[in-house]
Amino acid sequence: MPRLHPDRLNQLPAAVQRPQYDRAALRWGIVHMGIGAFMRAHLAVATEAALAAGDLRWGIVGVSLRQADTRDALEPQGGLYTVAVRDADAQGQPRQTLQVLGAVGRVLVAPESPTAVLAQIAAPDTRIVSLTITEKGYCHDPASGRLRLDHPDIAHDLQHPQAPRTAIGFMVWALQQRFANGLPGLTLMSLDNLPANGQVLQGAVLDFARRIDSTLAERIACECRFPCSMVDRIVPRTSDADRALVSAALGCDDQWPVMAEPFFDWAVEDQFANGHPDWGYARIVHEAAPWERLKLRMVNGTHSCIAYLGAMAGWNTVDVAMRQPALTQFLQTLMQHEIEPTLPALPGLDLAAYRSSLLERFANPALAHRTQQIAMDGSQKLPQRWLGTVRDRLATQHSIDHLALGLAAWVHYLRGVNESGEAYTVDDPHAAALQALYRETVGQHTHVESVQRMLAYAPVFGDLAGNTTVAQAVLPHLQRLQTLGVQASLLA
Repeated sequence: MPRLHPDRLNQLPAAVQRPQYDRAALRWGIVHMGIGAFMRAHLAVATEAALAAGDLRWGIVGVSLRQADTRDALEPQGGLYTVAVRDADAQGQPRQTLQVLGAVGRVLVAPESPTAVLAQIAAPDTRIVSLTITEKGYCHDPASGRLRLDHPDIAHDLQHPQAPRTAIGFMVWALQQRFANGLPGLTLMSLDNLPANGQVLQGAVLDFARRIDSTLAERIACECRFPCSMVDRIVPRTSDADRALVSAALGCDDQWPVMAEPFFDWAVEDQFANGHPDWGYARIVHEAAPWERLKLRMVNGTHSCIAYLGAMAGWNTVDVAMRQPALTQFLQTLMQHEIEPTLPALPGLDLAAYRSSLLERFANPALAHRTQQIAMDGSQKLPQRWLGTVRDRLATQHSIDHLALGLAAWVHYLRGVNESGEAYTVDDPHAAALQALYRETVGQHTHVESVQRMLAYAPVFGDLAGNTTVAQAVLPHLQRLQTLGVQASLLA
């Protein structure tokens, strides 16, 4: 089968959407750090629509901060790849629509050529640097939000201006180059699942810059913009079977397609240094915080509950987990009675309808979103997804019973073996410390003092570390999970 390539666009089936604009005329207005599947099914889709409307200033140069796999797959395809939007029809049968995107012109691999990455950010055409680098990519303390100056990669970057490793280091050193060349500042736009993600990014960038030159930090603060944003689309990891199905439908081999649900949401603050594309898919808002809280608590918070309970029960994908009536009832109650009361008012939003549509999205059988994938990096995710809700509930002296089951499931997950006796790797930057703590505490004798010690891990729990009320709420759920299992715990 021939490879997907710009020369073969006209040979694709008629139903496949494809670029109709002159890709040779693109200018590279966006540099995206962390070019993974989510960005290619979200920001790139919105930008593709702006390019199709005729504004060719916004081509995307992707940057892989670690591996060459995306570059190696897309380069022979001239940057083209397919977005397969998947759901099920009224009879429950999977279906998909295909769109080939041309917004990504090339991909740089940072470890291979850091100077090329710096030069691209510093290039005159660049206006926006966007990021999907996951929570841990900010090299910050999730509990306090401050840049970890003791992080080995940050320490390296401060000493190596021509060969940084982190997104923070690349942006600051490239901004220094831009200013030296007489160019203006940039919009630095986080698309990661962090509350106040633009402010977290701004704090990290300025903390780093102050270590170099206070004048540089002041100029970044004055000339750059850091809009907060909320992004929402389920994008599961692409499998070999997905690649085969997409390639068969195209009639040519696409080595790097992405799968996505039909749902697409994006709210981004109107804070841009040098304009932005006409992202028709986006809400350009005055303040993103209410939308961030809605998404982090309702979508990501419940997703993590599904992940830890599902992974322990052996429900390997979200849709399989959602077939369990006890789990769907638990999620309904969690959202309605514990999460929703902590949300700000959003004019025009029907929370009951939002809740119902969210459960339908999770149940989408065409996505096969793996629970183990969502369970990754829990130490980085819990502070944003659960602990803010816990604090709000405790402040008003209301129950955290369902949130406590989620926390108990995360603790239970740290043992590294599911209910069928199958071992798995806990993929988390704090895995070694957390699993050692698990073995020393609740892996030995599960009582309130041991749960308190387990939940006293400050990098995750911050001011909630060792909180007696939280430990007392978690204890009975953890005991049931350890002795009776997930299904019985949900029914208790």
